[in-house]
Amino acid sequence: MSLPAEESNGPKVAIVFASYNRREMALECVRRLRAQTRLPDRVIVGDNASQDGTREALAALGWDRLEVLDLGDNLGNAGGVRAAMEHAFAIGMDAVWILDDDSWPRPDALAAMLGEPWRDDVLLHPLQEDPASGRFTWPLQVVAEDGSVTLANTRAELPDGTRVRSRGVWTGAMISKKIRDVAGPVMGELFIRGEDEEYPWRIESAGFPTYAVTGAVMDHPGPADLVQWRFLGRSLFLERGLSDWKLHYKVRNMVWLKRRQSGAFGALTMALAYALCVASVDGPGRLPLVGKAFLDGWRGKLGRLAG
Repeated sequence: MSLPAEESNGPKVAIVFASYNRREMALECVRRLRAQTRLPDRVIVGDNASQDGTREALAALGWDRLEVLDLGDNLGNAGGVRAAMEHAFAIGMDAVWILDDDSWPRPDALAAMLGEPWRDDVLLHPLQEDPASGRFTWPLQVVAEDGSVTLANTRAELPDGTRVRSRGVWTGAMISKKIRDVAGPVMGELFIRGEDEEYPWRIESAGFPTYAVTGAVMDHPGPADLVQWRFLGRSLFLERGLSDWKLHYKVRNMVWLKRRQSGAFGALTMALAYALCVASVDGPGRLPLVGKAFLDGWRGKLGRLAG
């Protein structure tokens, strides 16, 4: 016999994610959230004008903790999460837990995230594992006591402890209202393939540390063919055969972000790294796309692509 889910205690937590024409994925995500041993206080879905019945199917679940925001247009993952997150704080939530619609926390994940005394000045996140491989969905940046950073791909590679210092985490990030108020809202203009880099950087720059909660795990399928490219002593990750529009957003947003972080030289170096990586992985035929994306990022031409 399974025990009933615990009533909410401690901070009021809303789980937020964006959805666009992935009805079954969104439904399964909500079912998994409903099975948490510590129920979320709210689940808020930013629906990007789905045309496959996502909103209706979610409403039919009849769960009073679930709210679906009809955004009226496709705002991308960045815009959808921003809308859901801002709404959560407007209705009195203390923290939001950012997910993707295909990132599914295991039943005790939220309870584990809140298993130690609550602090609103740290960003917590679970471990993300690809259920097919048992490896992390994406290499986790682990921060040592001396500030050096290494990449971990499995739980076995993590140092001991219930919380491990990390950095650069978006999916699975639990963000308090205090962190949001200091760091600001998610930048919706990035649309996709950029908010996952820019927002963690902004939070870290505001002085808030990030920790992985090793007892909390969520299943999240990883990229089918991830390539690690080394350039000037740094790692660049690229999915082989990434669609043109996704590659455009990725390069554009990273060039724009690197210019903010490191100035013109940093942005040019980033563009060169992507050009070499894309040419090596997918062939030189994609270089014109990289060039156009670079120009958009350099000029700060953000937002959703036309068409």
